[in-house]
Amino acid sequence: MKILMVLTSHDSLGDTGQKTGFWLEEFAAPYYVFKDAGAEITLASPAGGQPPVDPNSTQEDALTEATRRFEQDDAAREQLANTRVLATVNPEDFDAVFFPGGHGPLWDLTGNADAGKLIQAFLAAEKPVAAVCHAPTVLLEVRDEAGKPVVEGRRVTGFTNSEEAAVGLTEVVPHLLEDELVKRGARFERSEGDFTAFTLRDGLLITGQNPASSAPTADLLLHVLRQ
Repeated sequence: MKILMVLTSHDSLGDTGQKTGFWLEEFAAPYYVFKDAGAEITLASPAGGQPPVDPNSTQEDALTEATRRFEQDDAAREQLANTRVLATVNPEDFDAVFFPGGHGPLWDLTGNADAGKLIQAFLAAEKPVAAVCHAPTVLLEVRDEAGKPVVEGRRVTGFTNSEEAAVGLTEVVPHLLEDELVKRGARFERSEGDFTAFTLRDGLLITGQNPASSAPTADLLLHVLRQ
């Protein structure tokens, strides 16, 4: 199995002066799910090189077994420091794509032309596309072959309005992911409580709601690949 993981290159949390990026758990947990399954992993980002990690995701209360494993994994850290430029990636080289979240993707993966072409190519080739937390934002501007939003009529999830409110960023983010998915005709579903694991599969689209959903979303992607 050859799996592409696409991370954000955006590091500024609006005009707050604070830093953002990808959420470490949302990268590390899927990375090791894939690695432990024997997958070959390639990392990419819009700008290439080292993607910015959200500093809040490296605080003690956000650390997990996967993030601690990553911090001790020199080879993985080296790989992350040298992500490929997204525009140079050939979708034909991979069996699936996974987008980790964090707030960064709201800015640079929403409507990203290279990411959009990649997703269209994967779906056309009947290859699965997975995204967790804020990363389903990458689906918002993607159209299917008929010109309709790729999420229209599809069961999807992602970081909810109530979760955004809970972290105090409703007025900071460029858009609320839940609202924007619904506007495009998605059948948005969520867990009963905030920050609890929840994943969905609708055909080739696989989405997870929040950081707790990272490993389960990766597991679901592997399940689809093995079918």
